Amino acid sequence: MPVTASRQSIPAGAGTRRIQLLDVLRGVAIFGTLGTNIWLFSTVGSGESLIFGGGLPWWVSFDGFLTTLALFFTNGKFLGMLTILFGVGVEIQYQSARRRGLAWPVRYLWRSVLLLFEGFLHYELVFEFDILMGYAVAAIIVAFLVGRSEKVIRRAMWICGGLHVLLFGAVSLLVALLTLLEPGAVEGSIFAEGAARVYESGSWWDQALFRLDNFLWYRIESIFIVPMNVFLFLFGVRLMRSGAFGPDEYGRSIRRRMLRWGLLLGVPLNLLLFVPDGLFELPVRYLFAPILSIGYIGVVALLVERGRFSWFAGRLAEVGRTALSCYVLQNVLASVVFYGWGFGLTGKVGAAGTLAAWFAIFAVLILFSHLWLGRFASGPFEIVWRRLSLLPFELGAKR
Repeated sequence: MPVTASRQSIPAGAGTRRIQLLDVLRGVAIFGTLGTNIWLFSTVGSGESLIFGGGLPWWVSFDGFLTTLALFFTNGKFLGMLTILFGVGVEIQYQSARRRGLAWPVRYLWRSVLLLFEGFLHYELVFEFDILMGYAVAAIIVAFLVGRSEKVIRRAMWICGGLHVLLFGAVSLLVALLTLLEPGAVEGSIFAEGAARVYESGSWWDQALFRLDNFLWYRIESIFIVPMNVFLFLFGVRLMRSGAFGPDEYGRSIRRRMLRWGLLLGVPLNLLLFVPDGLFELPVRYLFAPILSIGYIGVVALLVERGRFSWFAGRLAEVGRTALSCYVLQNVLASVVFYGWGFGLTGKVGAAGTLAAWFAIFAVLILFSHLWLGRFASGPFEIVWRRLSLLPFELGAKR
């Protein structure tokens, strides 16, 4: 799906007002990332942990089928959407800095450092599969690329995309060969058993220490997917520059192409998740899911344009306006529900219970964002983050 990127395609004053479609998309992405992460919470204390391999084959039971079906729709897809939207945010910040005559990328780099620190706190105190640290690293790289020529940006996308495909293509092939030659060879470990005990019956402090002791192990994924994140960030930059989120017919035509190509290519590739023995689990999550993410953006945009579910779209937009706060809050709530120091439901509720927890937690997020935005312009974490991001420059201006 070609995307024509041009700075001249951005009308004067673009970015000075919020684009509701982007808020709705962020809300959908938060809903979907919870739909992925909820399975990590609900299975970490069981013998079928989806994190460390295992998991019931989908053809064995209805529970296994329901789990795999849910992961077909969510696993990696909404993370891809959120990553693309983060790239859109980089472009909005860049254009805002240009209009205001501010130096780039000094301020944005400071924001990225703050995000890295916040991600570390989120990792250590709440959730070992935090995405914010990886986003911060990718944002620092993209900050030096967003102001370069379109030729440089395209070249960077080719390099990062190619590196990601080669890396995860090789790893996926190796895992598939090991699985075929020696079934069960990549499933389970002493580490997995220890993690299950900590999360099933350990205290919050035990879990915090466990995350700190196993920092490198848990951060491997974040390191390996930096090239993918950079690629998707830059894809989001180019989408924004192309006018893909504009209200005119040109923007709608781009979104229709995103819907068409994203679904036509993404659905059949992601259906490979149902191949027995998990042979395509890695390529589906890390190679094919972002393609379906593009289709999801097109589907959401089409529904918003047609005014379908307008009340719900409004609530999703509110979640999108408080996306950072809702991302942290959803993981805190899931920790309370599933971990041993909370209600201790990990490994005990099955697929139906996991889905019920997903929708219940998201309902809380909708209520929270609606009530909060009734009194404040943005979410609590967004307010603190913005204040800290401006603080050193305000202090410097007073000297």
